[in-house]
Amino acid sequence: AGAIRRMTRQAAEAAGGEIGTLPILAEHESEQRIALLLVTADRGLAGAFNSQIIRAGIRAAQEYEEQGKEVIFWATGRRGVSSLTFRGRDPKGAFTGFTDRPAYANAREVAEDLMANYIDDNVDKVEIFYNGYVSPLVQEVRRETLLPLQQATILEGTERETEGAE
Repeated sequence: AGAIRRMTRQAAEAAGGEIGTLPILAEHESEQRIALLLVTADRGLAGAFNSQIIRAGIRAAQEYEEQGKEVIFWATGRRGVSSLTFRGRDPKGAFTGFTDRPAYANAREVAEDLMANYIDDNVDKVEIFYNGYVSPLVQEVRRETLLPLQQATILEGTERETEGAE
């Protein structure tokens, strides 16, 4: 999640005041297709770590669908991919096998897929759900907008939309 946020922030900084001129930074006219990225683990031995993210993502999807919007899922980690598939919400992007030792290259692969779908008008908005570290026993689910950049909560630094642990 941190690497994906850094890449988006770097793109914005490189564009300077020219945010609307690069395809990745252009805001779409409508927000009918919403991409939700769930960042989960490959293993399930972490208590509510994965289930909280999945529940928050499913809740957000239901809210968007009640507004008449289409939701398209992406997921990292076997837990997110299998949970979405089990619920009949097959992720368009499924990235597994690296969550024990995630690298920048893994985040780049996920980000490139999401950015390509944004540029190609397959999605109009991209949100990410992940666990933020509070303490060894407490993580909180965080929900941030990645694209469009004008709405990106990652650029605001400390402002985050946070959901309490269940």
